[in-house]
Amino acid sequence: MEKKVYNLEERTYLFARDCRFLLKKLVRNTSNNEDIRQLVKSSGSIAANYIEANEKLGDKDFIFRYKNI
Repeated sequence: MEKKVYNLEERTYLFARDCRFLLKKLVRNTSNNEDIRQLVKSSGSIAANYIEANEKLGDKDFIFRYKNI
């Protein structure tokens, strides 16, 4: 059985990028401006948190940081 490779750094980057492409297509108005702003911030935060967790000090530190993502 072949083991699947999951490049989470690449996948989280692509997720943030795709969110921005989607948001560019939305009509900007007062009712959704805040939602758009929050989605941009939170989608980028996922990748940043993963990268920070991946720069671990040890296995216990990695597990602690990864649980907080």
